[in-house]
Amino acid sequence: MTMHLVRGMSTISTKRRKGKKKPGWKAKQAAHEKWLTKMGVSDTQLKEKKEKNAGVVLRNIPNYRTDISSVRTSDTIPGGSTAPKERQVYSGERRLLGIATTHKSNMVPVFSRDEAEEISQMRRN
Repeated sequence: MTMHLVRGMSTISTKRRKGKKKPGWKAKQAAHEKWLTKMGVSDTQLKEKKEKNAGVVLRNIPNYRTDISSVRTSDTIPGGSTAPKERQVYSGERRLLGIATTHKSNMVPVFSRDEAEEISQMRRN
């Protein structure tokens, strides 16, 4: 029985191989460890922090099944006040002549004869 490969693949083996270490890797590794220690995230520092904070509770989650009164719901949370939106009122300065369709089938309101001419020229250019 023969196995066929998918186009573009050259081997069936998917095993990941370790590359050879280049000269000077120990110095780079030591410099990196020194930088991690300086930043406070070396392996030993992280272990110490984890042991130090082992008993600390990070979040206080309320028990929703027994103590419902302590849970803040939308009817008990005070809301912020916002100013009402200014109403738009027609001033009568501009009069709508019609609606034009641009070259991309967009509907555009036309308020003056000049605008209508611009839109019609735009469709031709």
